[in-house]
Amino acid sequence: MQAIEKNIDTSIAANLPHLITSLPGPKAKALVDQDHAILSPSYTRDYPLAAKKGYGAMVEDVDGNRFLDFAAGIAVVSTGHCHPNVVHAIQKQAAELIHMSGTDFYYPNLVELAQKLASIAPGAEAKRVYFGNSGAEGTEAAIKLARYHTKRDKMIAFYSSFHGRTMGALSMTASRAVQRKGFGSLLGGVFHAHYPNTYRGTFGNNPEHASADALDYIENTLFKRIVDPEDVAGIIIEPIQGEGGYLPAPADFLKALQAICRKHGIMLIADEVQSGMGRTGKWWAGDHAGLEPDIISTAKGIASGMPLSAIISRASVMDWKPGAHASTFGGNPVAIAASLATIDLLEHQYIENAAKMGEHIFKLTADWRERHKIVGDIRGKGLMIGIELVRDQKTKERAPDLRNRIVEMAFHKGLLILGAGENALRFCPPLLIDEEQAEFAVRTIDACLTAVEKSM
Repeated sequence: MQAIEKNIDTSIAANLPHLITSLPGPKAKALVDQDHAILSPSYTRDYPLAAKKGYGAMVEDVDGNRFLDFAAGIAVVSTGHCHPNVVHAIQKQAAELIHMSGTDFYYPNLVELAQKLASIAPGAEAKRVYFGNSGAEGTEAAIKLARYHTKRDKMIAFYSSFHGRTMGALSMTASRAVQRKGFGSLLGGVFHAHYPNTYRGTFGNNPEHASADALDYIENTLFKRIVDPEDVAGIIIEPIQGEGGYLPAPADFLKALQAICRKHGIMLIADEVQSGMGRTGKWWAGDHAGLEPDIISTAKGIASGMPLSAIISRASVMDWKPGAHASTFGGNPVAIAASLATIDLLEHQYIENAAKMGEHIFKLTADWRERHKIVGDIRGKGLMIGIELVRDQKTKERAPDLRNRIVEMAFHKGLLILGAGENALRFCPPLLIDEEQAEFAVRTIDACLTAVEKSM
């Protein structure tokens, strides 16, 4: 499709990094000092990147250093930074209508996007769509809808999951204690199950039994000893855990979990906030398993950086009445316009490219476990790739300090990456990366791994 080049700064459109100062540069250092003095100390920053502008998969900082972005704003800018088509859609919509509130009024592109999302959601039944502003809001809406529809009040989530930081979403989240510390009582009636870990095993052993062990815990411990399944409104799961280390759930587990939910009238909620919108080479990570959730929550990559989330449910499930749930800004016209442009790009170019580039990266890293003693596991789908670092491949002792060193080293080589979970690296670049950029990222991390191993 034709890109619209109107009013787009392509001065950093070169494919690879170029560093001209030490890091952080003087302007970046000054900005970091100002930031620390005025902004909330709750924010987490892995390294002192002070971004000024971005284009495609490249980011330029305030000192003019150019970086290759394999973090994508935490898997958000799916079509790259400032894609011309997305920018044009934003500019055009902003000149026509910035806000009207879909809670109280009607506007055309709200319906258009809902129809599009309904068409790409799995399952034959008709769908309905609710719009919010963030992944956490999507989780909150999904919890409320599951409880409203089933007239039940219990929820099940999974250990190592991340579903957001608002109080209901935080109650589902079981990633890091620091995220819960100091906030008092959370939502009642929430229970956690064990996520099937095919590298470490669900209970730290027998990786080959990961699915069976996880399912057994739900059916023979949770349901028999802790909570009756007839009281459970919903089970929420990330088909690929994000904060949990980019860990995919096996297809057999997801299908069996769906069967359990169907058996007991429990709403199966797929949190596709990070794994959805084409990142795995399909619209939804659950599509790789043929999953048909009752409710899908999506955000992050849905609008290339504009604040937007959605839950998509079976029409028979979204039966709440007017006033039951709403959002002033959810489905904002400008965010909706960005999403429509994003989905068009994903559908015609970038989902296919995500699958292709993911396969390329897996081939390039296929021998890392043999060549690098600290690489324990490489996993994922499409451009959602996790690399778990260990101190010893036999004992699988976690190595968070080594992971953190590599993240910092990569920054100083011009590559932006993030950690995931306790000790994994995550590759989550914009879905438009090319082979040259994929190969640069792999070479850079390869070199960092080698350097760290030599220092051990």
